[in-house]
Amino acid sequence: MAETIAFIGLGNMGSGMAANLAKAGYAVRAFDLSADALARAKGDGCTVAGSAAEAVSGADAVVTMLPAGKHVEAVYNGEVFGAAKSGALFMDCSTIDVVTARKVVEAATAQGFAMVDAPVSGGVAAASGGTLTFMVGGETAAFGRAEPILSCMGKAVIHAGGAGAGQAAKICNNMLLGISMIGTCEAFALAQKLGLDAQVFFDISSKASGQCWSMTSYCPVPGPVPAAPSNRDYEGGFAAALMLKDLKLAMEAAAASNAATPMGAQAEALYQAFSNLGGAAKDFSGIIKLLDGSWRA
Repeated sequence: MAETIAFIGLGNMGSGMAANLAKAGYAVRAFDLSADALARAKGDGCTVAGSAAEAVSGADAVVTMLPAGKHVEAVYNGEVFGAAKSGALFMDCSTIDVVTARKVVEAATAQGFAMVDAPVSGGVAAASGGTLTFMVGGETAAFGRAEPILSCMGKAVIHAGGAGAGQAAKICNNMLLGISMIGTCEAFALAQKLGLDAQVFFDISSKASGQCWSMTSYCPVPGPVPAAPSNRDYEGGFAAALMLKDLKLAMEAAAASNAATPMGAQAEALYQAFSNLGGAAKDFSGIIKLLDGSWRA
């Protein structure tokens, strides 16, 4: 009989992840508050549950993909711990604050469960394609149990350290990404002002010392990278609101650990301004329109 996995949280990321687990042969019991999400999960081969507790009951493993730390804490304390079978494995793939991640893992461990925090990088396309990168925090034994399951949803599963280390790696990575994207946008905006063709500048900089992921994978101007959201009026991709969430988490962690992150703070302020002006749902590369003065909500 196939191993049973409860999957809680079927948003843009979670739906693709659950589908890939079902495709890999696991018996996936899915739950979400959205009826549309549940219908989609059923079409992808999952069994639909009426509640988080029902999804978890009797499951060998549990995967959660939730919006914020308060939701993770509420679901595990309110439904998962009380319904899960003895010795079940928990994997929280949400992006949340390090303190809450550690608190929930410690609570799970104290009750005899194995748990890892395993936030992801790669976006919606990677979630659907099974090519996510998982940054995993937790005990070695728990990581060993989680790795084959996570591998069905990603191309890389990396053990970052103890509880909370996955979240720490995620927020540091995304702070760097947010800063990098702003620098890339500034460079393209300046190139335009100086009369350089965007494609020509891309052809030069993508092969020179300015090359970076923000340029070659998510180029903020239409044309050079056909798959980039800039070619779709910045629709889809990684929403600016989600980048702002991650930057806020990074700034909270920086304050708590007395780390100097002046560029991170500037990136947070700029994405806050972009979101306040109506850009929250646009891809985060759309901030170039704020920087070059062409933004219209």
